[in-house]
Amino acid sequence: MQKILDLISDEMKKAFGQAGYDEELGKVTLSNRPDLCEFQCNGAMAGAKLYKKAPIMIAQDVAEKLTDSSIFSEVTAVAPGFLNCKLSGSFLTSYLDGMKCNRKFGLEESDHKKKIVIDYGGPNVAKPLHVGHLRSAVIGESVKRIAKYMGHEVIGDIHMGDWGLQMGLIITELKERQPDLVYFDERYKGEYPKEPPFTISELEEIYPTASGKSKVDEEYKKRAMEATHMLQEGVRGYRALWDHIIAVSVADLKRNYENLNVDFDLWNGESSVQDIIPDMVNYMKSEGYAHESEGALVVDVKEETDTKEIPPCMILKSDGASLYNTTDLATIMERKDKIDPDHIIYVVDKRQELYFEQVFRCARKTKIVHPGTELTFLGFGTVNGKDGKPFKTRDGGVMRLENLISDINDKMYEKIMENKEKNGDTAVSEEEAKKTAKTVALAAIKYGDLSNQASKDYIFDVDRFTSFEGDTGPYILYTIVRIKSILNKYKEAGGNVLTAAIGGVCNDSEKALMLEITKFNAMMEAAYAELAPHKVCAYIYDLSNAFNRFYHETKILKEEDEQKKSGYIALLVLTKEILEACIDVLGFYAPERM
Repeated sequence: MQKILDLISDEMKKAFGQAGYDEELGKVTLSNRPDLCEFQCNGAMAGAKLYKKAPIMIAQDVAEKLTDSSIFSEVTAVAPGFLNCKLSGSFLTSYLDGMKCNRKFGLEESDHKKKIVIDYGGPNVAKPLHVGHLRSAVIGESVKRIAKYMGHEVIGDIHMGDWGLQMGLIITELKERQPDLVYFDERYKGEYPKEPPFTISELEEIYPTASGKSKVDEEYKKRAMEATHMLQEGVRGYRALWDHIIAVSVADLKRNYENLNVDFDLWNGESSVQDIIPDMVNYMKSEGYAHESEGALVVDVKEETDTKEIPPCMILKSDGASLYNTTDLATIMERKDKIDPDHIIYVVDKRQELYFEQVFRCARKTKIVHPGTELTFLGFGTVNGKDGKPFKTRDGGVMRLENLISDINDKMYEKIMENKEKNGDTAVSEEEAKKTAKTVALAAIKYGDLSNQASKDYIFDVDRFTSFEGDTGPYILYTIVRIKSILNKYKEAGGNVLTAAIGGVCNDSEKALMLEITKFNAMMEAAYAELAPHKVCAYIYDLSNAFNRFYHETKILKEEDEQKKSGYIALLVLTKEILEACIDVLGFYAPERM
């Protein structure tokens, strides 16, 4: 289904051609003066020089050709040469009817279906998720859902940090605490226990303890490095412990991500590609891409057009150890061989931009990725407290994501119970209130994050994000619930929402709501093209505002004209369905009531 701006522009271009001017001058845009008109065309201004004619005269010529247009109800030439346009109610009704009847509201899915890998999440195992992990998970999940909505095949990969010194540190600390564990007996040849020798809580305490010791005790750090080496060399007991660490950590990660309504198709980590690193390094050496520099193995990635210094991409350290670069390049190589994606998107802290520029250039230079494969870095800003500094707990520590979610849940529950008491609502049970609070809290957190442009830092303001008024997730959900309530009352009174048909335009607020609905397809295309979930947020905020204005200015259920009422109901159904589609790609959902 053609986007409404394209349809309008086609009509305007035809009029320019009929008036004897270049049709390409007829591009129509949304009005920057909505108090005067709905759309505008500035083509006459551009044509003045070309045709050596006053722009107002060109505009008048074109306006004359549109007097009988079925699309426009009014086209006015305004000095010095603008064309101000209003749509006809019948055209608008017909367009919305088309959206209502078409799959995905007439959205034209991408002609070229891509296979896309989105690398997001990136947590380290054996460490709790903290508020710094929020953005990668929330933004990555939404970008994945938007791309899927556009018809692409999308694979989400968590890419865990599950290899390297942190594993050696944990094993070393375990050995100090429990030296008699069978995993440390070199003579043991039997099966290892299926149950891990630690809980997730113990594991989360072990790692920071071990890390702290390694910073002040050189001998301890040497033992940790030796343990890391033994793990990577495949020592049975150490590998069995590592399996336990991964199993316990992943189970906890899945629980936490589930609370955020985030899921991954692949649960791969750095360990997944360790076996292919030696061959990749040999390939880079043998093909002349990699060379030694101060003992390290590097690939030069600087280009002649660079205006800033781009350091070489290091493949191996001077001691032969691999780095994050090595793992990320091997992962690109593995994805090419196993998935063969058209596009790989990395949702990572924006401070990693230079690093990923090096990795992408190295991947292309060494030809470990197809020339046509897109590699995109989607960098995000930090989550800050009201003081403008990274979000912390009251005692100054890094806030665990689990605790943040719990705090928001509690706050929403308090608000819902307050409203229940204020309104004397005895129908809402405590259990339902808790379930609703969890749903609304999720919307508060996700919308609070996603409504900001990804690259921008933002302030996590709990009071603002949990408000039922203003540009917030709860406000969006409240709007959807209000529509559901009206539709339920209509059905209880014997109305059939399935047979309701969008009618003519009855008032200004109804037309304003209709116009907002028509922007859906263009918005969704832009959100995908720019990897910008904030565009979806901005759209549903405007759509919610338009609906609430219409609701306050129109007697929907009390309308005595049944045909008019049916038109209102059909409009509400379409509004609700579009809002629900939008919050789904943002990664949250609406309750039945609030």
